[in-house]
Formats: sequence, C-alpha cells, structure tokens
Amino acid sequence: MGRKEDQDKVQSVLELLKKQAPLTLKQEKFCNKACVERFLKAKGDSVKKAAKQLRNCLSWRDSIGTDNLIADEFSAELAEGIAYVAGHDDELRPVMIFRIKQDYQKNNSQKLFTRLLVFTLEVAIQTMAKNVDQFVLLLDASFFRSASAFMNMLLSTLKIISDYYPGRVHKAFIIDPPSMFSYLWKGMKPFIEYSQLVLVVSSLDFEESFEFNDYTSYPRVTSLRFDPSSIPSTKLGPCSSSRFSFTVSHSCDSVKPWYLSLTDTSASKVGPTNSSQISLGPVISPLNARSQSFASPIDRGLRRNDNFIRKGFFPSTPMPQKTQSLDPSMIHHPRTPKPSFLQSPALFFRKDYQVSRVEKSRDSFQSFLKFYRRPYDEMIYRSKMKPPLGGLISIVSPQLKRRHMSISQRF
Repeated sequence: MGRKEDQDKVQSVLELLKKQAPLTLKQEKFCNKACVERFLKAKGDSVKKAAKQLRNCLSWRDSIGTDNLIADEFSAELAEGIAYVAGHDDELRPVMIFRIKQDYQKNNSQKLFTRLLVFTLEVAIQTMAKNVDQFVLLLDASFFRSASAFMNMLLSTLKIISDYYPGRVHKAFIIDPPSMFSYLWKGMKPFIEYSQLVLVVSSLDFEESFEFNDYTSYPRVTSLRFDPSSIPSTKLGPCSSSRFSFTVSHSCDSVKPWYLSLTDTSASKVGPTNSSQISLGPVISPLNARSQSFASPIDRGLRRNDNFIRKGFFPSTPMPQKTQSLDPSMIHHPRTPKPSFLQSPALFFRKDYQVSRVEKSRDSFQSFLKFYRRPYDEMIYRSKMKPPLGGLISIVSPQLKRRHMSISQRF
C-alpha cells in the first residue's frame, strides 16, 4: 500500500509540473521516478513543495546551460586537477575531490565556479551504477589561508547541492581547514541542511598510515621513484680521506650499509703534526672533529694545555653564605602518583558524542584516504566522461589510428 502511495505522489508532482508549463524531452528524461522521489523526500513528502522545487531546478539548469557543459571549457582546471572524480568506493559511490585554491574565485567569476561544480557533479552522476544515487565529497581546504573565504565557498557549494541535487550527498569531508574555521563552522552548522553529513578531518592524523601503496598503476608516478637497478655497479670497499674514514659494506640488504668513523691518526690530522707545533693551533680529532667556526669558545682553545682552567666570560655573582643548615629528613621529594583510571574530573561531565567525535571522523575517512592520496591523472579522469560532457576528446579517441590516404584515394 505504501508503494502505491509513493507512485501516486510521483504522478501528482509530474502533473503539477505539466500544468505550469509543458516539459521538453530532456526535462522529461531528467524528471524520472527516482528524481521525483528524491525531491519528495527532501520536502517531507509534500507534493506542492516538491513540485515547486523541481520547477526551480529545471529553470536553474536551463539558465546554467547544463546541456552545453563540455570538458573543453575547463581545460586549465582539468590540467591542474582542481575538481575531478577520483574513483568509486566499496559501495560504488563516486568520490569527488575539490582542490580549489583561495585565489581561484578572485581570478574567476562565480558563474565559472558554479559551472565547474555542476560539470563535476554531472560527470559523477554519469559514472553511477544503476542502483547508486549518492556520491562522496572530499574538500581539500589546505590551499585556503582565510577561514571566511573557505566558508563562503563551502556554503555556496552545499547550497547548490541541497537545492538542485537533493538526496545525493552520502558524506562530505573537509580536510585541513584553516585554524579559525572550527569556530565559524560551529556557529553556521545549525543553519546548514547537510551539516550532519559533513565531517572535519586532519591529514596529520593519518601520517603513519601506509596502507595505500597503489602507485604501481600510475606510470607517471612510478617513473619518479627510486630504482636501484638504474644505478651502475661500483666497487664497494673502504674509502679514507684526510679527515674521515668511509666504509661501505658488501651486503646491500643491510639497513645501514655505510659506516663513518673519525680516525685520530697522523694521516687524518689537519695542521701541524709535530708536537712542538701543537701550541700553534688545534688538532682535528674525534673530540674536536667539527668546524672551528661552529665550535664553542672553549673547544677553540688549547685542549692539550693541562693548566687550562674553564671559566666563563663574565664573572659570576657570588653566592650568599649559608646562614642555617637544613635537615635532610625535612626535604620532601615528589613522588610519582599512583595510576588511576580517572585521569580528570572533567570526564564526569563529558558526553559520549564529544569523546567519540574525532574517532568517528577518523574511522569514516579511513576508507576514503586512498582517494585523497592517489595522484591525479588527467587522462584517467577524462576516460570517465561520456558524450557530450567529454567534449571532442571523448568523441575522437587519441588512440584512433587513421590510414594514410594517397592522392588518388582523396579525389
């Protein structure tokens, strides 16, 4: 019975839309059953509100020109990897990454930013499977210096998604925001529709995570990595200089294949080696094997002089004489407190959601960390685009080999 009521509401919304203005062929294709159900769910199953929002969405799409968006318009953005679809998660949801810089909106208009956002969303929707209708957003805020500038960009992004793409967001992560963003976000969070789906994480919490090591599938990245076979074979063995003795072990598997030692032989000394000339200058030895310009004033002095007394450059203040003697039994030494499971009284007043908020964000972002660290490849992203969004590159494949035509074949 409930299923029958949902179908009736969907038909009611479509009838209201057709009464206001006839729908074109592309608009009818856009207003399918799943689309109308998402608008109904966003408006609490209200037919009038859903029809009004859907009509506004159709008008907005016509004003933006979503049917005319192609990749050729965003050649510079695609080359830098400002906004792209990084892949799909375990539930086949597309994961989008936005690495927009703070100066981007200063140098470009708001309309261009909106068209870039809509283009990326449309590419993500094209790559969705049949039973998938949501996506994941990864907003890299490390390129922003101002918290207010990033907040304006975030609010405009979430506003467009909530008004014209309702029910599409599964999760959104804000990565490395400016320092003052947490205070602004705390004040604006109650007024944002998708605030419960937005989590703030820090990439520093995952510095020790080396689970993702999938760079082998990217030849551009693997070419920059260290290749031991590219180094010509050299003769291994000891090597000594006037100051150091450098030895390379024959086992290349060792953690530390080299060993550096400072020798105190006559061949490793710099300066006079005669005992009668020692007083003329210092001698390089394991005790004094660093540059004399960085050595302390005492080390620059004569170490071989037994009568040398170490004193400060300035006379020290004389200490007052002792007037009374202290009893050693009266001295109380601090003791290490006994371990306790109650580390602070504030634990009695801390709520459970406050304790697990950071851990919840980290656990949720753990599965999307590989998309954030994966290097960007323009050709892989362009291969996900379908006509007409892909532009000429998606229509004419660069791997297409044309046969050579002679003059007689051309005419």
